[in-house]
Amino acid sequence: MITLGFESSCDETSVSIVKDGREVLSNEISSQIEIHRLFGGVVPEIASRKHVSSISPVLDIAMEKAGIGYEDIDLITATRGPGLIGALLVGLTAGRTLALALNKPFVGVNHIKGHICANYITHPQLEPPFVGLIVSGGHSYLIHVNDYVDFTLYGRTRDDAAGEAFDKVARAMGIGYPGGPIIDKLAKEGEPTYDLPRVWLEKDSYDFSFSGLKTAVLNELNIAKQKGIEIVPENMARSFQDAVVEVLVEKTYHLAYETGEKTIVLAGGVSANSALRKAMEERGEKEGFTIYYPDSILCTDNAAMIASAGYYEYHSKNRENIVYADPNLGLEKE
Repeated sequence: MITLGFESSCDETSVSIVKDGREVLSNEISSQIEIHRLFGGVVPEIASRKHVSSISPVLDIAMEKAGIGYEDIDLITATRGPGLIGALLVGLTAGRTLALALNKPFVGVNHIKGHICANYITHPQLEPPFVGLIVSGGHSYLIHVNDYVDFTLYGRTRDDAAGEAFDKVARAMGIGYPGGPIIDKLAKEGEPTYDLPRVWLEKDSYDFSFSGLKTAVLNELNIAKQKGIEIVPENMARSFQDAVVEVLVEKTYHLAYETGEKTIVLAGGVSANSALRKAMEERGEKEGFTIYYPDSILCTDNAAMIASAGYYEYHSKNRENIVYADPNLGLEKE
């Protein structure tokens, strides 16, 4: 089954053609990072306008690289949320319009479910059930994946998501955007010399909170500035990253033991973080768990994961084909 997917939830315009939910025939991504770097973050109106101008050329390239015609497509999907409303509408409108023109079925996809499905592309042998940790710029979720479309939500972010905290700390340190890759690189050269908090919340809570950690970093930076003390960026990056990773790893393994699952799957932009991957794998090796995470190109927003998620949604017996955009869509709503 050939699925055509559109992704435009934030600042990447992407179109992908995927066979049977797991084999990528093409996955084209037009990034806006250089545009938004000037502003230190994504500007929604600029992102929407760039999607409008990019989506048709990206579609053409994806179709050409896949080597198929529109008559070969069986299903069309697009991200319907969460994300920036203007950005979402571009990909969703393109997908629905094309589906109507070609008389093909259309499925609106939850972007967060797409992140999990990125692992099915990288690891064709992977099947549910398993414990999933989704960590991105806007979301942090800890879930039990019962099957391809049925998830049990155990934990979510209460304030700043993990990726959002990385970006805000990087901005405060003046080291650039996006913050995740920069902090990861600096941390490799640093030592955890700053005493930063690990936020566990209530006993046995699976929720996440990184706002207090971010504030602790800002306080360290302000105190150092007032006293004329030089901050060592590498050490601050390492201290901050260690605090994030420790909480993510500990809560994920806690859920794995509670559910009895021996497979842990990472997803989302922060799953590309080298320290998180290393900590998960080292503990997994010691305690008998198998760890999966997507190829780096599939950790960030891309249409291949959306096409994969749409494929499984389409084959679900309990599917509700909701196609309107929902910028606040989360796993809580499904």
